[in-house]
Amino acid sequence: MSDQAEKSLFREYLEALLIAVIFATFARTYVVQAFKIPSGSMEQGLLVGDHILVNKFVYGPTASALEEKLLPVRQPRRGDVVVFKYPVEPERDFIKRCVGTPDDEVKIVERRLYINGEPVNEESYTYYSSDDPLAGFVPNSKVETYGPFKVPPGEYFCMGDHRDNSNDSRFWGPVPRENVKGRALLIYWSFDSGEGEIAVWPGFWGKLRQLSHVALNFFTRTRWERSFRIVR
Repeated sequence: MSDQAEKSLFREYLEALLIAVIFATFARTYVVQAFKIPSGSMEQGLLVGDHILVNKFVYGPTASALEEKLLPVRQPRRGDVVVFKYPVEPERDFIKRCVGTPDDEVKIVERRLYINGEPVNEESYTYYSSDDPLAGFVPNSKVETYGPFKVPPGEYFCMGDHRDNSNDSRFWGPVPRENVKGRALLIYWSFDSGEGEIAVWPGFWGKLRQLSHVALNFFTRTRWERSFRIVR
């Protein structure tokens, strides 16, 4: 093969690689993002170690009302499981369920959620560590009783499905619209580390330890039955 042909082949590979990188960057920024569940705040629907895909396009910006009608985009709705930048530490991503939209009045009475004065049926996804709705009841605690609170314009009230084990809008307030990154779409892989909430081991050796743990236990600790499950 001539030097010119080798250069041409190298250029083709380089162009293909650059296109793939650009497409992957675009897709990750505007279309879909991978996210790992780090804590038990969304049990039992999402477990620690679930790896999910997040639809970022659905909440994407539009230039006109016509685009909103033609494209599969919309604003967050009550019941959506959303990933967002934690308002207190924007460099961290949180995942919770949107329960209140702008101008909604949110209230909790003895663990029962009310939106605009109407009780919400949440039995299909909410979870408590105790079956007794008054177990460990503390008057005026934000777990058992909250509000009423009116959600400001352009913000969303989000709570974890594991209601007595979630750091959410009851404690630090609503989520600004610009912090919302996308809607949880599906679980593509689930791995039970056997160590509870995910710990991040710092440094090169910490990362190597994590990778080794996954590699050695991939087949025995993968929750195969959760693969490709739609997040609801």
